[in-house]
Amino acid sequence: METRLFVVELESSELGRLSELAPELALRRSVPLLARLAEDTAFLEAYALPLLGKARRAENWYVAHRYEAEEDSCSLEVFVWPAGTTTEIHDHASWGAFCCAVGSVFEERYERLDDRSKPGRARLRKTWQRAWSPGDDASTVLPGDEGIHRVGNPGEDPAISLHLYGPRVGEVDGRDYDATRDYVCDRAVA
Repeated sequence: METRLFVVELESSELGRLSELAPELALRRSVPLLARLAEDTAFLEAYALPLLGKARRAENWYVAHRYEAEEDSCSLEVFVWPAGTTTEIHDHASWGAFCCAVGSVFEERYERLDDRSKPGRARLRKTWQRAWSPGDDASTVLPGDEGIHRVGNPGEDPAISLHLYGPRVGEVDGRDYDATRDYVCDRAVA
């Protein structure tokens, strides 16, 4: 299937249907979809592999392509990770899944230990970490505290990952955390 047609079909059918499902079911259905895209040579050649040359510079990273279904619905995003880049610790206001398509990405997961009684304060503990490579299962998160993580590329070569996010729950895009200061703040919708 021609790549652009694949993306159009994906946007109009599967992404829209995923947004109507309960988060746990949507995640179960999104994992094989991401695996299919990560193995689709035409998709990778059109939307991911050309970005590797640009990914050698750290200022050209993060979301390289975004495909939105209906407003406030699902989105498919292609992330580019130059060597040494990482996100802050964060959560999402939606369910989400990602898989590695090129190279290797690293994920750290956290749990929140405080009782949420103090605005702007959050005490975290790292619960696990893992490197993700092409062919691995997808990593999944649920909204809010059920998906606090940090993702990055500590390696020496660029990496590319594919991310699928469900509709946002609430007015913010998620929260950012600074574990060194026990700090948390809302992240505005971009």
